[in-house]
Amino acid sequence: MSIPGPGEIRALHEKYAPTAEAFALVHTHCEIVWSIAEQLLSDPRLRHLDAGLVRAGSLLHDIGVYRLYDDNGRLDHTQYIRHGLLGHEILEQEGYPEPLRRFCSHHTGVGLTRHDILSQNLPLPPADYLAVTGEERLVMYADKFHTKSRPSVFLTPDEYAAHVRRFGEDKVTAFQSLRTEFGDPALSRAVPCGGTSVGT
Repeated sequence: MSIPGPGEIRALHEKYAPTAEAFALVHTHCEIVWSIAEQLLSDPRLRHLDAGLVRAGSLLHDIGVYRLYDDNGRLDHTQYIRHGLLGHEILEQEGYPEPLRRFCSHHTGVGLTRHDILSQNLPLPPADYLAVTGEERLVMYADKFHTKSRPSVFLTPDEYAAHVRRFGEDKVTAFQSLRTEFGDPALSRAVPCGGTSVGT
């Protein structure tokens, strides 16, 4: 499988971003997620993971957010849960293989199950959207520590655990399992590509 590099992925973001502001918000977030994932990859326990695939997945995972902007440049937060599937569709249209598309559709929260979708009446086709491979789990985990809110903020592991508790103790358990697998990132060292360190 050919894995796209940062330049190709940036061009894809530029193609789909409806405004410069949207591009800055989403692409910078994706770069920060890669910075966090790259840091975690330095753990010798994770040397078996494909760093190139993790980088591509980190940089691509939120590309579907662009499809949620209206003509006035406003983000439709009511449909935000759909951004992963929308990204999957974009990458499919662009001819990217399924292993790359899955980083979009399988990173939301700590995984969405068919039960979650049906019980919460979510606007998604009922299915399990769970990160399976080590690379998918790492991108999903790294994504939990930075928000695209305005202003964007970093969440410590404990802050994210408290946040996800509202969706059930099973989600807290899933997050703690990821935390055990990958460790805690040093958020003060999270750096967008070509940027400077940002603190919590």
